[in-house]
Amino acid sequence: MKIAIVGGGISGLALGYLLKEGAPNADVVIYEELSRPGGKIWTERHGGYLLEGGVNGFLSNRPKTLELAAALNLPPLRSSDKARKRYVYSNGTLNLIPEGVLDFIKSDLLSIGGRLRIALETVVPRTNKTDETLSEFAIRRLGRQAYETLIDPMASGIYAGDSTRLSLKSCFPKIYNLEAKYGSLIRGMLKMKWAARKTGKTVSAGPGGALTSFQDGMGALIGALAEKLGSAIVKNRGVVSIEKTAAGTHSIHFKDAPSEEADVVALACPAHAAASIVKDLDKKLSRALSEIPYPYVTVVSMAFRAEAVKSNFDGFGFLIPYKEHRKILGTLCDSSTFPGRAPEGYMLFRTMLGGARAADVAALDDGKIIDTVFSELSDIIKVIRTPEMIKIFRHERAIPQYNKGHAALLDTINQLLTAHSGLYLHGNSYTGISVNDCVEQSYSLKSAIIGKHCL
Repeated sequence: MKIAIVGGGISGLALGYLLKEGAPNADVVIYEELSRPGGKIWTERHGGYLLEGGVNGFLSNRPKTLELAAALNLPPLRSSDKARKRYVYSNGTLNLIPEGVLDFIKSDLLSIGGRLRIALETVVPRTNKTDETLSEFAIRRLGRQAYETLIDPMASGIYAGDSTRLSLKSCFPKIYNLEAKYGSLIRGMLKMKWAARKTGKTVSAGPGGALTSFQDGMGALIGALAEKLGSAIVKNRGVVSIEKTAAGTHSIHFKDAPSEEADVVALACPAHAAASIVKDLDKKLSRALSEIPYPYVTVVSMAFRAEAVKSNFDGFGFLIPYKEHRKILGTLCDSSTFPGRAPEGYMLFRTMLGGARAADVAALDDGKIIDTVFSELSDIIKVIRTPEMIKIFRHERAIPQYNKGHAALLDTINQLLTAHSGLYLHGNSYTGISVNDCVEQSYSLKSAIIGKHCL
């Protein structure tokens, strides 16, 4: 039994490792187009700095990533208490996002009218729509001010997305289900809290958990998986297409290598890559996969001497609402979040540009990118000296966008996929973009493949 995995990001590597552990008699191979595995997990050391070019961590509230790390003998690293301090840039200044209800009531982040409008959420009728954009939902339930100041920057921070297009149901199912079940977010949260008291658990409308990484960054997880997989990872091996053979296996065609056959194929690559690979196998499936968009995002790491940052910034980072019309999406302070990210006396910032609303900004040349980020940081956190270190990471197709209609599109994709026994789609293009989502899906897909093909 040969199992071929196309794509060596966290989804492909985790699935490959779990299959080798769970089905030791299977021949598992991972084809990675690039010279390095890891996909959007991209950690580099630059002098005394540890830089994350993409994903910077995962939340500890879901056990599978921690379970995988434990199996790899990889101790997790919890973020510092400073990482709990998160800001939103509004009306020309940084505002601390309140953590509790009382803090929110006292906060000036929203006007009195804006806060009262949120309090009226309990009397807003539930919708009969099966899918709604994030903006439609937030304005309807919480009011325009809360949407523009709090919800919109959350969407750009997580998805680099356009909240007027993102689907609430697909992007934030927990919030969608609160209204569907209880008719109100506030009533739902209160009922869940009352029920949780009996078990001693805690609940929140947000994802919960602590941001977690590893001493050597998220790249340590990739390195540990790659070490376990060894020669099962074939790098610089781009898959061009697949076809079904008369014997019922899959013939896999490469750019610069002879074709190979596999009994099972898992496409753990982005949806746009999967669309290209299956175009000759199933044109309808290819067209459906190509409908999932990926915006251009550029990540810029900049380090400064601590005394050069006059705002005394000490939190996790800040997000910027679209209404502020700034040229960046937001900035994280990596040196405040995890230890060992910068030398003593220096601050390391990571700024995101581009996304669904401003892909042209992400595509600027390096010089303009640097000037833009430095200008924005100078204005927002009062940086007064040039950076001590600069590193640019470009993701021309960054984060899959779960826009309105995504759930219906997935139904179509899954229905078309039933015609292709032994072919699976895997990765963050479909039902969750986080590391936790990718790892959990790897565990589920491992069980499905072993149960159907290896028993």
